[in-house]
Amino acid sequence: MQYRITGIRIPVEQSEEALTAAVARRLDRPADMVKRLRILRRSLDARRKHQLCFEYTVAVDLEEGLPEGHPEAQEWMPPVFEEPACGSEPTDSRPVVVGTGPAGLLAGYYLALRGYRPLLIERGFPVKERVPAIRAFHRGGEHDSENNYLFGEGGAGCFSDGKLTCRRSGPDVDWVLRQFVVCGGPESLVWEHRPHLGSNRLPMICRNFRRRIEQLGGEYRFCCRLEGLQTAGGQLTGLHTSSGTIPTRHCILAVGHSARDTYEMLYASGIPMRARAFQLGLRIEHPQGVIDDHKYGRACYRDLLGAADYSLIARGQRDLYTFCMCAGGVVIPSVSEPGMFCSNGMSNSRHDTPFANSGLVATLPPDQFGSRHPLAGMELQRRYERAAFEATGSRYFAPLQRAVDLLADRSPGPDERLPSSYVRGTRPRSLAPLLPPPILQTLRDGLPVMDQKWGGRYLPEAVLTGPEMRGSSPIRIDRDRQTFQSPALTGLFPAGEGAGYAGGIITAAVDGLRAAKALIAQTAPPA
Repeated sequence: MQYRITGIRIPVEQSEEALTAAVARRLDRPADMVKRLRILRRSLDARRKHQLCFEYTVAVDLEEGLPEGHPEAQEWMPPVFEEPACGSEPTDSRPVVVGTGPAGLLAGYYLALRGYRPLLIERGFPVKERVPAIRAFHRGGEHDSENNYLFGEGGAGCFSDGKLTCRRSGPDVDWVLRQFVVCGGPESLVWEHRPHLGSNRLPMICRNFRRRIEQLGGEYRFCCRLEGLQTAGGQLTGLHTSSGTIPTRHCILAVGHSARDTYEMLYASGIPMRARAFQLGLRIEHPQGVIDDHKYGRACYRDLLGAADYSLIARGQRDLYTFCMCAGGVVIPSVSEPGMFCSNGMSNSRHDTPFANSGLVATLPPDQFGSRHPLAGMELQRRYERAAFEATGSRYFAPLQRAVDLLADRSPGPDERLPSSYVRGTRPRSLAPLLPPPILQTLRDGLPVMDQKWGGRYLPEAVLTGPEMRGSSPIRIDRDRQTFQSPALTGLFPAGEGAGYAGGIITAAVDGLRAAKALIAQTAPPA
């Protein structure tokens, strides 16, 4: 019989070998009766800074069952991953997946596992070629509109920190996390409360997914940008791309949140979409030691646990909250179009820089975009990203300002030196003009609240970079709840963060998986 036990606390100084003994004590059973212990979840409890503990939820097998209604455990069965039966609708073309970010990657992988031999097209380059292009840009090179932090194999998620945190749960989430392990991730991904791969590990995992997809009969085409839809009688019949027309009746559209030219093409083609609330704000950066001291209390915990992270929220008329916190990380340019600047953050698995950075964002609803047009949020992003680019001399430098100066409406001096992990170069600038007024006011209202929660230690050394505009998509592409298809075009399956149905690597991957399941349930494998 399997049982689920929650709330098992183990001091961080102790090894996981203490876990079996703790479970046995909780159940009042000898340790040798606890068989096949499986960790379901582990999180750090840092409420008592001098007595940090890991808190576990586990599943165990017992040689002898527990009495019914035992107060310390519940009978437990692993969640079942449901696989749809293949549909009966015949097709003479294989499905195409547009985009190889998390949604497209998992959609293509699942289709390949089920024998559908998908074709994955990607406007950018293979991940191995993305790395030198990004390094060249850091050294002052030209911006490449097709090979950057946002476009290329792995999508924006490949170089945006590798956080696999997900508020959802269930068998689809478990299955996706397991595939990341199968393709090279550590086993802990399936049970850590805040699993993190790191931007240095994600390229390898993307390559491993590609190898498995190709071994199963799938195909990749890089430098292949979607440019139009071929239709007949409300049915998709092909895709016009920069590499020619691809015949297909089924396409999973997983283009990511920054494919603005693709959004414009889809809108012009009559694909229904709407403006969507999205998150924007600034990036806030601290010395990593400030974060470690606040969270751990004791220096020895840094050696045991590594660089500390944090999460903050300031409730108000509009909530301000931290997002994508990168312990021991760097601020990076999240730029997909020339002549614009936007910030993001990343960290490697080692978390070994002296800086900590986090998104600091609030949600802007469509009625504050300044227009009712479905693409109004995208145009708002462009307006402020262009202003940020021009503010620093049009060289993709990052504009910086001390947090205390933003609150005091005090412009930084032209020669002021502000610490930053941003590699290409920085300039001290006032950030107020680079944000919509409602978001600026939310920052000025919320930052003092966050500082108060930290006893006055959050703001004094904080440096802001801006703007941060790519926390989520400003557009939602309509789709049927059951079939996952566009109501205007049979065979088109909008999916992932770019379609407005996800926010983060795992939620996007799960949405891509579900789009693939919907396609399989309707269509037989190609002949």
